[in-house]
Amino acid sequence: MSDSNRLEATARPDANEVVTLIVKHRVKAGLEAPYEAWLRRIVGIAGQHEGHLGVDVIRGKSAGLDLFTCVLRFCSTEAMQRWLDSPQRQALVDEAAPMLADGDQTEVQPVHEFWFSTQADAASPPPRWKQALLTMLVILPHTLLVPLIWGPVLQLNALLANYVVATFLITLTIVLSVVYLFMPLATRLFAPWLQASVADRHLEPGHGQ
Repeated sequence: MSDSNRLEATARPDANEVVTLIVKHRVKAGLEAPYEAWLRRIVGIAGQHEGHLGVDVIRGKSAGLDLFTCVLRFCSTEAMQRWLDSPQRQALVDEAAPMLADGDQTEVQPVHEFWFSTQADAASPPPRWKQALLTMLVILPHTLLVPLIWGPVLQLNALLANYVVATFLITLTIVLSVVYLFMPLATRLFAPWLQASVADRHLEPGHGQ
């Protein structure tokens, strides 16, 4: 990774929170197949690095070229930076450079901010009403079902039945399930619907002409 792509310390989230590395590649026409082969290799190598929590690949179009957005989650900023600085990644990025129209585009965000930021070009995120609706559709079943699932267990012990402890366990279950499983699945499943149309963006505050 070149120095120009290094993440500034002021832009990094707290080292103790899960972070998401966003890598965007716009592939030159006719090089899609070799890029796909390269992508499979680097995804496999990244998955072996300590602190790597998973990766999603979102395919789209940008200015007539295939756009690949890779979403890599890490347990900490340090783990993410170790991957960015690794000789393996540097060699692979150098190998892919001739296939990329705009080079290796990277950014980092706290994991909770990324649910809706990768569906397409970052300049046109989904309308907020769509974000709110999808979030509600994911969280509402959890708020109904998780307490029912925990209920019998919480009754087994007075400590577990304590209001604060029970609330903590239920909330923790919901957060982990939503962040790591159901929200990533939902954003992939509803990706076409989440795309912000021009009309949608005109309805958003701050997106006027």
